[in-house]
Amino acid sequence: MIIFDLKCAAQGHVFEAWFGSSEDYEAQAARGLVSCPICGGSDVDKAPMAPRVGAKGNQSADIPPEAVKAALAGMAEAQKKMLETSEHVGDRFPDEARAIHLGETEARAIHGRASPADAASLRDEGVPIAPLPFPVPDPGTEN
Repeated sequence: MIIFDLKCAAQGHVFEAWFGSSEDYEAQAARGLVSCPICGGSDVDKAPMAPRVGAKGNQSADIPPEAVKAALAGMAEAQKKMLETSEHVGDRFPDEARAIHLGETEARAIHGRASPADAASLRDEGVPIAPLPFPVPDPGTEN
C-alpha cells in the first residue's frame, strides 16, 4: 500500500489517497478516476511531498488488517443498502439527476453511470452527486 498526498488544480485542496502501487495511481489518474473529494475536480496531481509507505518495523504506523477489512465491509454494506433503495438509471444518470435537481421529474434516489466530464458538469450546476465506493456492474451483466 502506498499513500500519496494529492492536490487538485482547481482549488488547491490537498488530500491523501491510498493506492496499491505508484503504477495503480498512474493508471487510475490517466483514466480520470482520481478526483478531489472536497470539490470534485478531476485535475489532480501528486502534491510536492514524498509518498508514505508503511514499514514492517514500524507497526504503529500500519492500520491493522482487521480494521481495514471491517471498514471495507461497512462500506460495502452501506453501498448495498444505497443500491437496494435507489433506482438504476444507467447511462441516463446525468439527465435524470439534472431533471430531479431542476424539479422537472419526481425526486427519488437514483444511481447510474456518468463520465468524469458529465460528473464535473453536474457538480458545476450544483447537482448533488457522489461516487459509489465500489464498482457496480450493470443489472443483467456477468461479473
